[in-house]
Amino acid sequence: MEKTDATHIESASIEEDFKNGTQITITDPEKASGELMATAEELYPSVDKKKLLRKMDFHIIPMLSLLYLLCFLDRGNIGNANIEGLSTDLNLTGEQYNMALTVFFFTYAPLEVPSNMLLKKFRPSIWLPSIMVAWGLVMTLMGIVQNYGGLLATRVLLGVFEAGLFPGVAYYLTTWYCRSELQFRQAMFFSAASVAGAFSGLLAFAISKMRGVAGLEGWRWIFILEGIATVVVGFIAYFTLYDYPETAKFLTEDERQYIMYRIKFDGQSSSSAVAQDDSMNSKYLWDAFKDIQTWLHLGLFWGIICPLYSISFFLPSIIKNLGYTSSKAQLLTIPIYIVAACWGVLQAWLSDRLQKRSIFVAFNLCCMMLGYILAISISAAAHPAATYVGCYLAAFGIYPAIPGIISWISNNVSGSYKRAVAMAVQIGIGNLLGAVSTNIYRVQDKPQYRLGHSVNLGFIVLGFVCLVSLRIFYTRQNTLKKERLASGYYDSMSEDEFAQLGDRSPYFEYKL
Repeated sequence: MEKTDATHIESASIEEDFKNGTQITITDPEKASGELMATAEELYPSVDKKKLLRKMDFHIIPMLSLLYLLCFLDRGNIGNANIEGLSTDLNLTGEQYNMALTVFFFTYAPLEVPSNMLLKKFRPSIWLPSIMVAWGLVMTLMGIVQNYGGLLATRVLLGVFEAGLFPGVAYYLTTWYCRSELQFRQAMFFSAASVAGAFSGLLAFAISKMRGVAGLEGWRWIFILEGIATVVVGFIAYFTLYDYPETAKFLTEDERQYIMYRIKFDGQSSSSAVAQDDSMNSKYLWDAFKDIQTWLHLGLFWGIICPLYSISFFLPSIIKNLGYTSSKAQLLTIPIYIVAACWGVLQAWLSDRLQKRSIFVAFNLCCMMLGYILAISISAAAHPAATYVGCYLAAFGIYPAIPGIISWISNNVSGSYKRAVAMAVQIGIGNLLGAVSTNIYRVQDKPQYRLGHSVNLGFIVLGFVCLVSLRIFYTRQNTLKKERLASGYYDSMSEDEFAQLGDRSPYFEYKL
């Protein structure tokens, strides 16, 4: 990186300052000398970047993916249980099944922001496994509920304890990986959601055969066995989940310093080296709420999350109502999720390699729109294959889009406390749409489900509007920063003021 202080800073001096926690910043942009600041590779020549990334991936991603696979499995398996007799055995009437889906979000969505703040305060290796064990116990108890009230209570508690996992892990990854590496890792983690969809159908098909064992219905065993598996993995996670680079035992001291140095200066343009203020200052909480990009990203998230939950909760029912048996409907969900998972990882790799975010998300929205238009416009009764293909197209767009938009906001919000809050706002308030998605696929609308498909189309259009608005906003802000820097607008700023600017710094370039 080019440095902008007239005084040459030796590499050894930078390394010493960094290790001691000294703020490294630029105080006079006008005095740019064009000399190069030391890079992480120059400061730590013994560290092999590619080898280190492989080591990080091996130690971090598999456990996170397993956690989220079980999280999404436990959240969505009620759809599989329902076509195995849940509503019939619990005597659910009218919209009671839909309400059981809805109440999950009444606790899930509001608790995501507080959970991310607690994750920032406490250790991930304690917080994440603890909430996992708790929701695993709730899931197990769901297998013995006897009435509508018991089902509602367990769904509410499931939302309480699952709230912290997705926003927590999404933020946690930003403390390990740079912006250019993030989406691929987010996709590997989130692909567990689509794998969970496939796994859920396969498990439900197998577990439902236990009907009558211990006098229990097959759908009860779906909840009990998957809940027990979650509890077991949660206990294992206490010992296998790492906190942050500075305390990770699988890293050498040079590797720890290398990672922290890269993260500290990630996102800065080549003309500076401005270390952001990462303190837990309430100022950054309000900065996140006041930043327009937080709310535009929320609108974009809404455009994808409503279709996501619709697929998760209703895909088995949609396919069954095309004329298939329950068992065959369970199996027919599997290839849809597998295709979505594979494309999600490939798209993320391409996005990181090309350093483009919005163009891929736009492609995802187009696939989703085409899928829902196909499902609406062609008769499901006369041409069930068209609806099934529409489900493929929708999932093909939905599952890769989530890591894309999560990576996009994490790339463009700095420092770490503001980023944690902004991501939790996006995901937390965004998940309120789950309460909408659980009520738009009504029994009386089968097999065409025009209402549900139409509502999802409306949110996809909202996503397009927010995506275009974000591109305009980021492009304008990048241009404005350059103009202000050239005009001397920042000349009078102190070191502390520069450190507190975060993504508003003239040296921070928004990614498109």
